Amino acid sequence: MMIYKQQKKNGGSKGGGGGGGRLLISITVLGSAGPIRFVVNEGQLVGAVIETTLKSYAREGRLPVLGSDLDDFVLYCPIAGNEALSPLEAIGSFGVRNFMLCKKAPMVKTAVGDEKQTMPRKGNCNWKAWFNKSLSLKISSH
Repeated sequence: MMIYKQQKKNGGSKGGGGGGGRLLISITVLGSAGPIRFVVNEGQLVGAVIETTLKSYAREGRLPVLGSDLDDFVLYCPIAGNEALSPLEAIGSFGVRNFMLCKKAPMVKTAVGDEKQTMPRKGNCNWKAWFNKSLSLKISSH
């Protein structure tokens, strides 16, 4: 128990945790009911954040079931652009606290042996369209 407390105090978390302060981040999983929030070190890697998100998601019993393979997911910052974040970057380097986790489109091998991404299934909408739609919803008060 004493060793665990010392590691936690010294930033002994997985994924390179010695990056200064701590952040409360909010990760929205596409298709899930609400965001997952937890505290991370600023220097923690994006890959470790994805891993923590998937573990929290599974522990809470959320739907739809996602799986646990880190290579199947990408993390986006909706206000920083439309490119996926690199798993080797520090989460605190983006200057934001809200992120979106999406599942990658499955890869299909063609007859030549090249791999290409397939189009998302009908139920799997584009995260930008989903995000814009959620922002455009207006709540009317009586």
